[in-house]
Amino acid sequence: MLARQRQQLILDEVGRTGAVKVADLVAELGVSDMTIRRDISELAGRGLVDRVHGGAALPRMASSHEPEFATKATQQVAAKSAIARTAAALVRPGSSVGISGGSTTRLVATELLDVPDLTVVTNSLPVADELYRNRRVEQNVLLTGGMRTPSDALGGPLAVAALRGIHLDLLVLGVHGIDVRAGLTCPNLLETQTNRALIESSRRIIVAADHTKWGVVGLQTIAQLTEVDVLITDDGLDKAARDQLSELVGELVIAEGS
Repeated sequence: MLARQRQQLILDEVGRTGAVKVADLVAELGVSDMTIRRDISELAGRGLVDRVHGGAALPRMASSHEPEFATKATQQVAAKSAIARTAAALVRPGSSVGISGGSTTRLVATELLDVPDLTVVTNSLPVADELYRNRRVEQNVLLTGGMRTPSDALGGPLAVAALRGIHLDLLVLGVHGIDVRAGLTCPNLLETQTNRALIESSRRIIVAADHTKWGVVGLQTIAQLTEVDVLITDDGLDKAARDQLSELVGELVIAEGS
C-alpha cells in the first residue's frame, strides 16, 4: 500500500472517530509502528491531524469554535451510547434531574424514556424533544428559555433566571473539553452561564464525556474537576489521563461496551 493510501485511511478514521491509536493502525494496515508514526508526522505537518500520545486526533479548533449539534451527533456514537447507558443507570425513579445540552446528553435522555416519575429540567432542545415525543411513562419535562446556541442548547440570562431557586437531585452534564488546569470548558459564553446555573442547582454532578474531550480547552471554564462527583467516559481514554482524573474527580467510571 502506498504512503498516500495509508495516510488517507488514517484521515478517514480520524474523521470518523475523532482519534486513532498507532497500535490499532499497525494491526489494521499491517505495517510497522515506525511507518505509522511517520505517516502521522507528515499529516500533522500539513495541519490535517494533531499528534497525540499514542496516536493522532482531529486538529484542535480555536477555543471559541463550537461544532453544530448535527455534526457532534455523528461522532463517537458507540462510545457515547455506552456512556449514556451508564449515566442513565444512576438515575432513580421519582428524582429530579438536570440535563445540559450536548449529543451525549441527548442519548442519556433516550435511555431515560422508561424511568417513571422523573422531573427533568433541561436547556437542551433535543433532550426536551426526545423526552416529550417518545416517553413511555409519566414524566415532567421543563425547558428553560434563552438564546439558542449551535449545540441546540438555550443559554443566557433567561435560562439562568429560569434555574434560579431550582433544586435538583443530580445533573447530567455534557462538556466541550476536559483539562487538568482549565477544568470543564465550553466555547459558548451563554451556554457556560447556563451550565454553571445548572451546577449550582444540583446536589450531585455527573459528567458524561467521551475520551476525545480530554485535553480540549474551550473559551470559558464551567467548573473545576474537583466539583465533579462522577465522570463517565469510554475506554479510549489512556491510562495517564485516567490516573490524573481519578485524583481530581469524586469517581471515574469507564463505560462498559464502549
